[in-house]
This record gives sequence, C-alpha cells and structure tokens, in this order.
Amino acid sequence: MNWEAMDIGILGPAFLTGLVVLATHVPLGQRVLQRGIIFIDLAVAQLAGLGVIAAHTLGLEAHGVLVQVAAFASAIAGALLLYWTERRWLHVQEAIIGSVFVLGATAAILLLAHDPLGGEHLKDLLVGQILWVDYQSLGPPALISLMVLTVWFAFKAYRSHAAFYGLFAISVTASVQLVGIYLVFASLILPALAGRFLRDSVRLVSGYIIGIAGYGIGLVASALFDLPAGPVIVWTLAAAAVSVATFSRPQNT
Repeated sequence: MNWEAMDIGILGPAFLTGLVVLATHVPLGQRVLQRGIIFIDLAVAQLAGLGVIAAHTLGLEAHGVLVQVAAFASAIAGALLLYWTERRWLHVQEAIIGSVFVLGATAAILLLAHDPLGGEHLKDLLVGQILWVDYQSLGPPALISLMVLTVWFAFKAYRSHAAFYGLFAISVTASVQLVGIYLVFASLILPALAGRFLRDSVRLVSGYIIGIAGYGIGLVASALFDLPAGPVIVWTLAAAAVSVATFSRPQNT
C-alpha cells in the first residue's frame, strides 16, 4: 500500500468534486430509473463530450468559454431531440437513446482519427480526470448544481418532462468534464438502483449515502493501491449499492 499517496491536497478536491456531481445526479438518477430511460445519461454525456472534442479539433482552448458553450449546446440539442422523439415515438425511445449514444461515440472517434493524442482524449472523456480537479475549478460546476437543485425542488421541475430534459443536459454536461462518462452513469444509476429496494421516504437520503461512501472509499482505495480513480470509484459505488440492496426489505414499487 502506498500511504504516501494519501494527500489531502489531491483527495480533498476530488472528494468535493464527487459531492458536486452527486448533488444533482442522485435525484436525477432516481427520475431516470422511474421513467425507464436508463441510457439517456450515456447518450447526453457522450454528446456533451462530442462538443468538447469538436471544439478541440477547431483549436479552441481546452477550458475556454467557447469549449463550454460547445459542450452545453451539444448536450442541450441532444436533450431537445430526445424530448421530441419521446413525444412522437415513446415505445422505441430507449432504442433511439442507444442509437444517439452510438452516433455520438463514433463521431468522436472520427473527429480524433488524425489526432496523435486522440486515444488519450477518448480515455479522458470516458474515465475522467477527477484527481486533477482543484478547488478553483469547482466553483462553476458547484454553482450550476445549486441552480439545478433549486429549480428541481423549489419549482418542482421534476413534474415536467421538458424541464427534466433541460436540467439533465445541464447537469451531465458540467459533470462529464469533471469525472467522465463512466462515473456520470454510475453516479446516476447505481444509487438509484439500490433505492428501488427502499421506502420512498428514505430513497433520496440513501442515494446520497451510497454516493458519498462510493466516492470516499473509492478515492482512498485508488490512492493506496495506485489505481485509476474513476474505475475504482465505479466499483465502490456498485459495492455500496449492492450492500444497501442486499440488506433492505424489497418494496413493491
């Protein structure tokens, strides 16, 4: 074990990043599972990443304003498209979502086909770089999460399909650039999936507990064993979710 890797200067911002992501993804993930559109997060996250890659191929600054605009525009356009298809072809919505994901993923590969660092860019998009996040860069995502939560709960946006798609696109775009597509999916679905075995009154709290435990234990384990943080956190989130589901009384919901 590498105890010297337990650096609060690195793990602290990374853990706060997880909390920022979980703040919106736990309630959004429960709504995703309730509506049965499980892979919308992968599709929208992939489209947000596609916007970042498209901006990169145009030579824009990696963390510049125009890159963020491209990411948000791609994600929101995709969310609007999926909202429209849901209203027209609800019975095949999940197939459409999967198709959008595949098209976004392959478009990213094509855009990076002649980039000598294309493989690294794709890896960063999938697994993220959570250990490279600093306190300063967390400001805008934290503000976005606060705004989304305010609209979601105070204005009861969860009752509106259109508001759900819009807020989902905004949240996923902010988080995918912090933690990558895999952790976006895991943060949305795994706590929500475990919550299906619990009473309605405790699902939200349990989701946050699962998420916090998954990120906290995952970051410590990745540092101690010198393993990539993103994949380890996915597994610890899964372990926390399975533990909660195993020791819970099944509900009929």
